[in-house]
Amino acid sequence: MSPARFPPHFASTDHRQRSLLQLRSKQIALEKYIYLNGLKERDSHLFYDILLENMQEMIPILYTPTVGEACVNYSHIWRRPEGLYVSIHDKGRIRDVLATWPNLSDGRIAVVTDGSRILGLGDLGANGLPISIGKLDLYIAGAGIKPSSTVPICLDLGTNTQRYLDDPLYIGVRRPRPTGPEMDEFMDEFMEAMKEVFPTLLVQFEDFSTDNAFKYLDRYRHQYRVFNDDIQGTGSVILSGFTNAARLASAASGLAPSDHKILFFGAGSAGIGVAKQLLSFFTMSGLSPEEARSKIYTVDSKGLITADRKGLQEHKKFFARTDYNGPPMTDLVDIINYVKPTALLGLSTIKGAFSEQVVKAMSGLNERPIIFPLSNPVSLCELDYPDAIEWSDGKVIFASGSPYEPLSYGGVMHEPGQGNNMYIFPGIGLGSILSRTCHVSDTMVEQAAIALASSLTEEEKAAELVYPRLERIRDISAQVAFAVIRQAQNEKLDDNAYLRTLPDADLLGLIHDKMWQPPSLQLQSFTRL
Repeated sequence: MSPARFPPHFASTDHRQRSLLQLRSKQIALEKYIYLNGLKERDSHLFYDILLENMQEMIPILYTPTVGEACVNYSHIWRRPEGLYVSIHDKGRIRDVLATWPNLSDGRIAVVTDGSRILGLGDLGANGLPISIGKLDLYIAGAGIKPSSTVPICLDLGTNTQRYLDDPLYIGVRRPRPTGPEMDEFMDEFMEAMKEVFPTLLVQFEDFSTDNAFKYLDRYRHQYRVFNDDIQGTGSVILSGFTNAARLASAASGLAPSDHKILFFGAGSAGIGVAKQLLSFFTMSGLSPEEARSKIYTVDSKGLITADRKGLQEHKKFFARTDYNGPPMTDLVDIINYVKPTALLGLSTIKGAFSEQVVKAMSGLNERPIIFPLSNPVSLCELDYPDAIEWSDGKVIFASGSPYEPLSYGGVMHEPGQGNNMYIFPGIGLGSILSRTCHVSDTMVEQAAIALASSLTEEEKAAELVYPRLERIRDISAQVAFAVIRQAQNEKLDDNAYLRTLPDADLLGLIHDKMWQPPSLQLQSFTRL
């Protein structure tokens, strides 16, 4: 653009600061999201520079909780093409649709959603694309994935949400979702086309419905480079936080790590995925797989999940109890008093499910109760942090899915943990890309969790944090990526022989060097005509 188009003294001002002032002048979170979306279109380097310098402020706008509101309203706030839509009507020519992406040779990672279970908001159909866009912004910010190598995709397969089908502005296919063979055939064609069009690309599934999340992860995980963040990423980040929380609780009670018991409230894809990942905590503590499974109890809308329940969904059977023969137990306080858990984890999307009676029951059983209300966004969180602190008299070890502010109670400053998948998935993605792994194994995800748990600084340990502070995310992601690469090498899943030759310090340095940074934004002076 000609210099004459700029104000005379524009180059001597701080446009970064001007943009931040414009952002902060917005009073409504969705307006902030729309502003940032426009800034990324106008000047992507400035957008990412501001994001990297202000992550604590911007991540809740670009991702949870604000991205949920953006998805719900996406048909009404849509302004320009952003990602890639693959429609059910494209069946038979999916490869051609994928080939229209402008940066084919650059593609290294795609976040793929079908919009069927966006956060805790249900089936949003084609409105789900912002979840893929937001997730990839976190890959870029958290692990330095190059923006041009990211591919946000929404599979527009219809929706079962009637209000969208009735909305004249709805941007998606107006039909019910496919099931059975029609859905399987579409997914098979899509995954094979992705491999052909983007041969070096890692696929991350995001916010599929519970049954399909498990089904398609199991179907493709050994055939393609794919993982599911709702199942594996969430499980990994909670394994890490629980490891540190159990250390704090055991220090207060003297309880051996293997003696902890975990009660899950919510048994969807995220709940069962987290529960399976937490088996590793017990096996690493010396228990057998069967003994580890006995330490985990699950609860859904019908109460404590037992093996004798009729019509039990397949994914719930793994943790179904065989040692309870009484009448159905539906009240959460009764279940807590029966199980006597040391930890209560919520993935139910039921706001306020952890009542004062629930918190007091946990506090009566434990010197330092572990309570992780993990449902997103905040409007669906099982327990707010101020209530958790007050009702437990400051004893709770707390982590939530969405951010809460620190608070003072009893003269002590309490800082909540946030079980944010951003601690894990950027490092898993970066490590998988650099190692060129042929697939993402369970042990790679487990090692990512161990690396995160070990990443606390001495100051963070002294503050009794269960997660490191997010401003260190790139250092954390480098440690996670390092662990992922070494585990891929141990399992002979990698295809980058050079990384095998590097000592640990050199490999960690290479990981940092590979992280993308926005170009310098120093505005050069120019001569006006």
